[in-house]
Amino acid sequence: MEHEQLPVELGKAMDAFAGYLSGERAVSEHTKRAYLGDLHSLLAHAASEGVAGLKDLELGTFRRWLGTQSSAGASRATLARRSATARVFTAWALREEVIDVDPALRLKAPKREGSLPGVLQASQLTRILEGLEAQAADGGPLAVRNRAMVELLYATGIRVGELAGLDVDDLDPDRRTLRVVGKGNKERTVPFGVPAAVAVDDWLRRGRPILVKDGSGPALFLGARGGRVDQRRVRALVNTLFEALGDTAASGPHALRHSAATHLLDGGADLRAVQEILGHSSLATTQIYTHVSVDRLRKSYQQAHPRA
Repeated sequence: MEHEQLPVELGKAMDAFAGYLSGERAVSEHTKRAYLGDLHSLLAHAASEGVAGLKDLELGTFRRWLGTQSSAGASRATLARRSATARVFTAWALREEVIDVDPALRLKAPKREGSLPGVLQASQLTRILEGLEAQAADGGPLAVRNRAMVELLYATGIRVGELAGLDVDDLDPDRRTLRVVGKGNKERTVPFGVPAAVAVDDWLRRGRPILVKDGSGPALFLGARGGRVDQRRVRALVNTLFEALGDTAASGPHALRHSAATHLLDGGADLRAVQEILGHSSLATTQIYTHVSVDRLRKSYQQAHPRA
């Protein structure tokens, strides 16, 4: 890997970090490119200040680098991501004993600007779900499971941890409801629609029986080895699906939760009903989605109305 403007030692450190991201961290190629792009920017800035090796890095170097980025117009979200990259890199270097002290330990990320949560359009979700349905039709039990998990995440707005914690008995297929244990060990009942019901039934009939083992227990969704599905696997799946879209700023499984809430309100659902479905203890938490819906409405109006 070539590194323009970088001293030899910094270039070697970047190569080693790239190997760590691919191996131990097992991040996606998209995430890896983002990390390495941020890191190259940091190390190029450090080199411009005369830094030749990692042990020469100081907290001031990081702060001046972020200051340069801010002056160039980088958003707070971008600066927060780049400072996070710096902390991951120096923490890795400390563990590898390349440095003796972590210079980015006290590096503070700027506070994020107040922003609306990422929401996918209905057409984007249709593309994702139709793709998963096609894979499940011709694929093995994991493809059938993946379709059922994503259908259920979007249909119910439940959190990934709540999905992974579901047992078979939490499912009421006749009433099309789930018993969900959320934050604070609070239990709630959440409805879901026909497409999710079909996908989950398909999983129970021809997916789960193939993966189930003596130690599987009551878990609704199973991993490849028969144990309860790992939350990290679910997050990785959703991130991969979003990256494949290529036309959304939404990221992470929480975007499915945001999308479910927003689409419910767009469709006329009562705010308190959405609060109950999401398991929010405060109505104020749910009210952010009304702002999302208004924002979408405003954009549609501005695009469509002749006197907008």
